[in-house]
Amino acid sequence: MLLPKELVAYLARQIIKQLTPMTVETSDTNAATEAIGAIILDELAAEDKLNDEVREILSQYAEYMRREGVSYQEMFRKIKNTLISQRKVVRAAGRDTGDSMKLSRDKITDISHKVIEMMRKSRMFRIKKAENDVRLLIVKTITELLQTEEKVDRAARQKIRSQKREITEGTDEWQLLHKRYYAEEMKKLGIELGAA
Repeated sequence: MLLPKELVAYLARQIIKQLTPMTVETSDTNAATEAIGAIILDELAAEDKLNDEVREILSQYAEYMRREGVSYQEMFRKIKNTLISQRKVVRAAGRDTGDSMKLSRDKITDISHKVIEMMRKSRMFRIKKAENDVRLLIVKTITELLQTEEKVDRAARQKIRSQKREITEGTDEWQLLHKRYYAEEMKKLGIELGAA
């Protein structure tokens, strides 16, 4: 998943914190937070499911790709792009679209529309301002948190680069160190990611 579940829960809490009580009223803050978190998790899970489907397709052609010298990453990207366009899915991975954040601007906008739609249909919420103003506030909240997350990721990567010996990105050791340093940096912001 592009974002840890704990970060998604924190993001949902921040959205509720920004919206209530001036912009949106809610009868149950905890349930409202869970509803927003569920929308975000569903959107991220859809991309994970698509990636799994692409991997499954590529596994069927592994021998052919090896024999012909076809790049796995290039084929992965081509098949994923084809499926995204066929299914009219909004791409979640920001870095795939040139955005510096983990989520693309299009996906953030898509999530904001889905949150507003959920609020409109739910008796748990009462929207007190223009829906588009509320939606833009959601976009701003998500964007600001993801910019902070990007700084955390850079700090974790810098800690790995500062090791006495070079640790190759993508190795198990690199992944383990990144997870630990990332969790340490998030903890400084008050976000607990659990045992690293």
